Amino acid sequence: MLSKTNCFGLKGIEGFPVVVEVNVANGLYAFELVGLADTAVKESIERVRASIKNSLMDFPLKRITVNLAPADKRKEGPLFDLPIALGILGAYNQISVEPLKDFVIMGELSLSGEIRKVNGVLPILISAKKLGYKKFIIPFENRYEASFISGIEVYPVNKLLQAVNFLNGAEIIKPVEPTNFLKLKNEYLTYIYDFKNIKGQASAKRALEIAAAGGHNMLMIGPPGSGKTLLAKSFPSILPDMTFEEALEVTKIHSVAGELDNEKGIILERPIRSPHHSATLPSLTGGGTKSKPGEISLAHNGVLFLDEMPEYERRTLESLRQPLEDGVITVARATQTATYPASFTLIASMNPCPCGYYGSSKHTCSCSPSQIHKYLSKLSGPLMDRIDLHVEVDGITYDDIKNNDEEECSADIRKRVNSARKIQLERFKNHKNYCNSKMSSAITKKFCVLDDSSEKLLKSAFETLSLSARAYDRILKVARTIADLEEKAEISAEHIAEAIQYRSLDQKYWI
Repeated sequence: MLSKTNCFGLKGIEGFPVVVEVNVANGLYAFELVGLADTAVKESIERVRASIKNSLMDFPLKRITVNLAPADKRKEGPLFDLPIALGILGAYNQISVEPLKDFVIMGELSLSGEIRKVNGVLPILISAKKLGYKKFIIPFENRYEASFISGIEVYPVNKLLQAVNFLNGAEIIKPVEPTNFLKLKNEYLTYIYDFKNIKGQASAKRALEIAAAGGHNMLMIGPPGSGKTLLAKSFPSILPDMTFEEALEVTKIHSVAGELDNEKGIILERPIRSPHHSATLPSLTGGGTKSKPGEISLAHNGVLFLDEMPEYERRTLESLRQPLEDGVITVARATQTATYPASFTLIASMNPCPCGYYGSSKHTCSCSPSQIHKYLSKLSGPLMDRIDLHVEVDGITYDDIKNNDEEECSADIRKRVNSARKIQLERFKNHKNYCNSKMSSAITKKFCVLDDSSEKLLKSAFETLSLSARAYDRILKVARTIADLEEKAEISAEHIAEAIQYRSLDQKYWI
């Protein structure tokens, strides 16, 4: 007898429908699985057989053929275990075949018949919903991430026997209840670091506020111990609240990567990824045999922090150029090509030379000009051109440390950042965009109109600093963010002047 069950495979963060066809025929026992399946799928043969037997159900000792259609798309992972097992039981008349047609089913089976969680449930549910599927059977441990998708019925199960009884009408399972995103976010969001605990560094704090408000890339240059790392660690506390749409985008990536918290089911705060400088190129960009997302995709809608940036391999840093420009990255491997979102804010820090004290007002640099040049040349001109804000962070004085005046807290800065981001969300409501830094050239031209004095100032800076066309666009975007922080509809000469000053350090260090 033939039975069919619906499942979904994953390509990147997009799901595609897979029909699990099971045929049980008379003959000597055999179990064949076809349909371009990887090793994890092929090994389901043994898991399915043991799971059915240990669930006290009959396993047919006949000729079993399982086909995963379409046969020309690669299927990966153990999520096909449950639909294969239910397909076999349907073909062997242990469950009704009709209910199987109504559900999309996924789940990994243990040998005892328990159903384990699988990766990628959220992107599968979103893709399946777009294609018109309404009912789903998923592992019980994945129920929280499914609770954020409205308009569908999701039934969580923790055992194979429970799924069989449910399909046979012998057991009632309540569908997953929806979760309130805002309520959950207010319950869990906490920050360890706060700007009120950082003495001095007013210029760096101001630049970080602009970076947070507009999603701009930023590089901090300064001697050891000046507070660059602490400033970067405090940066998440002033980032704007994620919208629900942004949170879903981020959660899809983390679900595919297997990094999703089962208790929350969704990413509530903007991700902060800080890979060590020994990180390999595939770990940063993504890849491996299954073309999994890398650090830059896991930082989507959040922050990628590179501490001591020149210590990273040159080719690793150069791999950032394309995603910084396009907001996506395509991971091409022999077995699969996947495109992942990679729209992140780059926050980087570095010393100005190997000893760390070139240009310092407190210490004397011991490096030779050739050593300084070799150290700084690890960052190419095209990469520097993609960083909007270049900020010098010098050491603080003893008086700064002992000053008892209270510094502005992150919560107050965050209010200004959220207000500026709301202006941007309203501005770009008809565009696929969330912040100023992601404006295309056409959109920049539309929303960054300058008056005569601003135009003259920018022209003078363009010629004096030998700026590129990309740098020109980025200055306009930063000026637009500064104006948004002041809730000004028009960009003035003051906003342009402040934006220009953040492009001057490359003239000091990289000439």
